[in-house]
Amino acid sequence: MMDNKIYICLANGDIFEGKSFGAKGEVTGELVFTTGMGGYIETLTDPSYFGQIVMQTFPLIGNYGFIDDDMECEKSAVKAYIVREYCDAPSNFRCGKTLEQYLTENNIVGVYDVDTREITKTIREYGVMNAVITTNPSTVDMDKLKAYKVENAVKSVSSQKPYMSGSNEHKFNVVLIDYGTKKNIVRELNKRGCNVAVVPYNTKADDILSLDPDGIMLSNGPGDPEENVEAIEELKKLVGKKPIFAICLGHQLLALSQGAETSKLKYGHRGVNQPVKNLETGRTYISSQNHGYAVENDTVEKTGGKISYINANDSTCEGIDYPDKKAFSVQFHPEACSGPHDTRFIFDKFIAMMGGNE
Repeated sequence: MMDNKIYICLANGDIFEGKSFGAKGEVTGELVFTTGMGGYIETLTDPSYFGQIVMQTFPLIGNYGFIDDDMECEKSAVKAYIVREYCDAPSNFRCGKTLEQYLTENNIVGVYDVDTREITKTIREYGVMNAVITTNPSTVDMDKLKAYKVENAVKSVSSQKPYMSGSNEHKFNVVLIDYGTKKNIVRELNKRGCNVAVVPYNTKADDILSLDPDGIMLSNGPGDPEENVEAIEELKKLVGKKPIFAICLGHQLLALSQGAETSKLKYGHRGVNQPVKNLETGRTYISSQNHGYAVENDTVEKTGGKISYINANDSTCEGIDYPDKKAFSVQFHPEACSGPHDTRFIFDKFIAMMGGNE
């Protein structure tokens, strides 16, 4: 393969030279980093990365190729993909194609042979920033680059129409509101005897309640949670009517619907090694996370709920219990397919809330 020079131009003026792989072209997005050693298939197919250029901090990516069965969504939402080094000769009995083949087929611009450590240090110092990937840095419009904003994120990744995923051991009926859901949320519910009706992000509360579910699940998703004004209004009508379990963006939207506030983190939490502390037991779990916003700790009291988990690194809110409203939420991902699996028990809490595990 011919090594073509390509450049990553940051909004602060820094320029990094690398080499191109995957699809060709120029792309602008919000540059974020994720720290996982593996799980790159799940990362590339996680709708929560909509509008973002994703950079892996682990130095070698692609050694087990690309496996379609491990995809979290049928279509990738990332704008571009940056790695230090990629493996062009993967070794895995499940491998269907190389990482580069997947990027090319899905029109995702890739960059390798670039100093990802230095870029990560820059983001940690200055915070998440916009970037453009181009073959000619002199043509970059810096004003346009700085003005880029991820918009209409949930609308862009949510399913367009409802669909059903049945369980082999049907016990409960759950409605999952799709703000950008990952397949493994559905799998974890199916595994526990839940038939899951997945509905679009803008489904009305009355339509959800008309299905008479045993519980309602709020999925993960991308973007600024405060952008989803109509979805938040519908959640206000659902709280207290049925047991509710929310993950990631769903956690933020649920909190906003109850009067809390959210803010953007400096560089977010993205990776599979984020420690979260259970405030009731004092135990710390290692979790998978992917978010750039957080619920403001000092606004949780307004919701009538209480913080259940905090991030052990920066003490940001990682979970809220609403005991009087039959609802709870977590910021991290207990369904993480590639691991860690330490917090899968949280799904059992939802099952118990619906009357199971007795």
